[in-house]
Parts: sequence; C-alpha cells; structure tokens
Amino acid sequence: MNIGVSGASGNLGKAIVRELQARNQGHKIVAISRTPKSSDGVEGREGDYDKPETLATAYAGLDKVILIPTGDLRPGMRGSQNETAIAAAVAAGVKHIVLLSAAGTREQAEPAIGASYWRGEQALIKSAPQWTILRMNYYAEALADEVKQSASSGALTGFAENKVAFVSREDVAAAAAGIVLTEGHSGAIYNATGAKSYTGAERAALASEVLGTQIGFAVVPVEALQTGMAQMGLPDFVINAVVGIQQDFASGAFDVVTGDVEKLAGRPPKDLRDVFVANLK
Repeated sequence: MNIGVSGASGNLGKAIVRELQARNQGHKIVAISRTPKSSDGVEGREGDYDKPETLATAYAGLDKVILIPTGDLRPGMRGSQNETAIAAAVAAGVKHIVLLSAAGTREQAEPAIGASYWRGEQALIKSAPQWTILRMNYYAEALADEVKQSASSGALTGFAENKVAFVSREDVAAAAAGIVLTEGHSGAIYNATGAKSYTGAERAALASEVLGTQIGFAVVPVEALQTGMAQMGLPDFVINAVVGIQQDFASGAFDVVTGDVEKLAGRPPKDLRDVFVANLK
C-alpha cells in the first residue's frame, strides 16, 4: 500500500511520518510538502496547496493520504486550500482520504477559525470515495508554550473558567497513523483528546507544580485580549484566530474526552503533566 502524508514538513506531519515508519508493515511512505525531503525509506514529493498543479503528481499512485491543513489564518485561505487538496486527491484516484480537523467543528462562516475545517469536512464527505475525519483537541504543547509566556505575568488567562482535554501532538500522530494502517475506519469521525479535561485553575496549578513557580488563572474581558495583541502589532486575522480559540474554550467546544487515541494508537494518550515536564523543564 502507498500512503501519503500531505503537509509532511510541519511538526505534526513529521510526527506522523515517524509513526508510520515505526509501525510500517512494508508499505511505501510518501512525505508531501512544499520543501520535500527523501530519507530513511521515505519518498519526498513536492505538493503545495496553493499550487494545485503540484498536487496531481504528489498524490499520483497513492492508496491513502493524510491531509494536514496549513496554519494559514487569513480568512478563507485555509478553507480553499482544504477543498483544493481534497479535489486533487480525488482526481488522482486516492482511495481513502483522512482529513485532520478540529474538535467542535460545526457550520461557521468566515472569519471564524472553525470555518475552514467545516468547509474541508463537507468537501471530503461529498466527494471522497472513502474518508475518515480525525478531529484534534487543543495541543498540550501549545498550552506549554502559553505557560512559558505567562510565567512572567503569573497567570494563564481565558474569557471564562473552562475545561479542555488537551492532547499531545504525538498522540494525534499515532492516531492518524493507526487510521491508515488498519481497516474499518471509512466514514468515521474520531476525536483525538487527552484522557481528562482540565479547568483553567487545574492547568494553572499543574503548571505551577512543574515549574516551581506560582501561576494562577485569570478571567479577562475579550476587549482586553484584543487590545493587548493589537498593541503588540499583530494583524487582525491573528487576533481574530486567538480570540476565536478562547471563545471556543469558553463555550466548551474542547471539553470532550474520548477513547479514540487509545483505540487508534494502541496506547493511552499522554498525561498533561508528562507533556509539561518534557516542555517546561
């Protein structure tokens, strides 16, 4: 079987390729990106979501492909990229397409950050011969980065006390690899989550324990976050994305716990404490 990873140069893409290599059963692995590299039995192919002509060659001969959306936060861009990649994979004859999406995905209009995932999911369901969707919760590693930035101020912030089942990047990668390496996943929508949802106060307490420095959790007005980021010179589309994520936190979109990582990866998801220890010390 020929398995492609589209978006293979990013952190998640690299992690998926590593998982496929570690669990390989004689399959051919193709790493697709704008900056392709071949190594360790992995074929690199050029494929750019903004250049559809490159995707026809990139996806040629693949039986299954994992599509990882870009981090392009400009309104409408990622949605168009998702649709372009899916159309190219279908045209290339890929039998099974796996799309990485986000927890809480629902019908939304631009510039909502979830709009691109909704567009991608709908295009996939309507056109792919076989499909699977893997919705990711918020990265535990991204939370660790926020803890580092918040250590000086002494507080993590949010728009409300909320609960999030943070998941490690490696767990998402292992789940994605499990989908393409085993059968029975066509038409399924999975949610890659941690084993527990943490409130703002709980994750602040855990961060404090690991760092040995007191960090709290503070509820802030939306306007305060917007003003602070604007003063940092961040563009509006980045500010809107960050605000949108925090609003999703507050609404409970990421307060979902499933056993899907263990089912697909064959092992339990990493504990948030272990991710903190690995990234904060």
